[in-house]
Amino acid sequence: MGNVLMDVWETPFGLPPFGAISDADFAPAFEAALAEARANVASIAADPEPATFANTIAALELAEGALDRVSGVFYNLAGADSTDAREALQRDLAPVMSAFASEVTNNKALFARVEAVWAARDGLVGEELRVLTLYRQMFVRAGALLEGAEAERLTAVKARLAVLGTAFSQNLLAEERGWFMELSEDDLDGLPDFVVASARAAGAEKGLGPVVTLNRSLIVPFLQFSPRRELRRKAYEAWGLRGANGNASDNRGVAAEILDLRAERAALLGYDSFADYKLEPEMAKTPDAVRGLLVRVWEPAKAKAMSDAAVLEAMLRADGLAGPLEPWDWRYYSEKRRRAEHDLDEAVLKPYLSLDAMLGAQFDCANRLFGLEFRALDVPLYHPDARAWEVTRRGEHVAVFIGDYFARASKRSGAWCSAMRSQRKLGGDQRPIVVNVCNFAKGDPALLSYDDARTLFHEFGHALHQMLSDVTYGFISGTSVARDFVELPSQLYEHWLEVPDVLSRHARHHATGAPMPADMLQRLLDAGTYDQGFATVEFLSSALVDLAFHEGPPPADPMQKQAEVLEALGMPRAIRMRHATPHFAHIFSGDGYSSGYYSYMWSEVMDADAFAAFEEAGDPFDPVTAAALEKHILSAGGSEPAEVLYTRFRGRMPGVEPLLKGRGLLEPA
Repeated sequence: MGNVLMDVWETPFGLPPFGAISDADFAPAFEAALAEARANVASIAADPEPATFANTIAALELAEGALDRVSGVFYNLAGADSTDAREALQRDLAPVMSAFASEVTNNKALFARVEAVWAARDGLVGEELRVLTLYRQMFVRAGALLEGAEAERLTAVKARLAVLGTAFSQNLLAEERGWFMELSEDDLDGLPDFVVASARAAGAEKGLGPVVTLNRSLIVPFLQFSPRRELRRKAYEAWGLRGANGNASDNRGVAAEILDLRAERAALLGYDSFADYKLEPEMAKTPDAVRGLLVRVWEPAKAKAMSDAAVLEAMLRADGLAGPLEPWDWRYYSEKRRRAEHDLDEAVLKPYLSLDAMLGAQFDCANRLFGLEFRALDVPLYHPDARAWEVTRRGEHVAVFIGDYFARASKRSGAWCSAMRSQRKLGGDQRPIVVNVCNFAKGDPALLSYDDARTLFHEFGHALHQMLSDVTYGFISGTSVARDFVELPSQLYEHWLEVPDVLSRHARHHATGAPMPADMLQRLLDAGTYDQGFATVEFLSSALVDLAFHEGPPPADPMQKQAEVLEALGMPRAIRMRHATPHFAHIFSGDGYSSGYYSYMWSEVMDADAFAAFEEAGDPFDPVTAAALEKHILSAGGSEPAEVLYTRFRGRMPGVEPLLKGRGLLEPA
């Protein structure tokens, strides 16, 4: 009997045949795919012909084709629609996949061939030279130059880190899945209809009446609108204690061991700290450069937050409460202040921001900028909530785009973009299958907050980076760029949500079809920098704790280190880190954003400047600027260093002032 995951998929656009795949298929498929990959790598290493780019580097690019295909399906499903079987297999696979990666980079005969190609690289240019450079860097940074006991220890460290990253993610999912707070009918008083509807829907999923869960799209509006302070406190504290409840899902010990092992990994490779190791290939290069940016923004952000806190505390006292302002009060009083100062009521705003309307907006912008067209597909997908579109340009197939937008217990929190299949030309023109996953509250219709709409545009910016990729080698395809460059396309795309013409076209009342009133639209845009002191402090504190964890010796107690960093910063009392250590999945669920949470702000320095290019052209859809953006950034993947690509687009690197201006943190002249 064959395995559907290893078969050739005779499906539209080569989509995975989701309806024919069962959880039982994955383990044998991984076993077969790993065996095939091992055989291919062994053949490359033992090739009697002199090493060339074609028979070594290009051959390695294609050696793991079956494994890439199986992994692309499995890991997308494990994050977006977990089951007990998938979680168990994910735990089992973590050390196995790590061991295979180490086998490849520790293969001395294979590395000797890479070195031989490197030594003869003078004839290589363009993508080939870039891919060779990155391959050699990957081998060296993975420990290919180590011998004996040190090499064995590094392999063991990486395997253990893979296990711990999976454990951290699954613990967090268990915490978020396990907690909810039931609401009586009286507890619904003061909540807008959309929050009540979300609470009832979340409760119905559990066979209960209305509940608040730890899903951001439900708990944040509850904190914004519930007049019941004790309920806000209970919900907020549960949200903040994810991963720190002293139970089987407690992540504090996991985080401590991860930090220890990362420091050991860096030391084995000859680096002073894990931050030095991790930042070496990024745009920032050094911990000092990261700290320089974050500290430059911290003081104006904190000053703005403290000023806002004084206003909110006065509102709290006016309500007859003794104070002080607490973290579970901030969103409630900030929402009241926003309504008072900007005449913006989210309950009135959201009917104009339905999910379908905002999907239309993001697709329309992609059409006006890049000529992309989107046609809904009726194909089997992995969950009934998922939707798919074929993406074309001038009648030519570009990609398949899958959107999975609603929160559910089987989905990890947050929002992300991934590729089930990446673009490449080597071995045939392979077009991408790109997935956006969000956690919006489900409704009929689903109504978004303005922040939700930003998230939608943000993740679609990542998707465009994948879909418009136009490179030969998968190693540099799409979002395979420096971590502090990867957020540029996503954060840049958010700017088009702020273009008045976009909202005028698409922000229409879901029931009447009426456009958002012009005065409401203007008030919404005028409030663009509202509460940015809070948002910036929330982010920066997390980024600075991440950096502190990794730029020196590992802390014996990460929670104590977190407290020390926040105290030194003078963290405002009523604001807490956006991601406290026990639920800081960005940096502990894997190495991706470790020492790299700063990258959102590093990219923001560029995205503010990049959108200014359109403003300078006098048209947010200027075709010349859009073509340059596609050519030098969106289609280029990692074919050149990030600073080279950005400079080709903009002619220079930007300063921090556009970021401060964009967040409303510059003092008036």
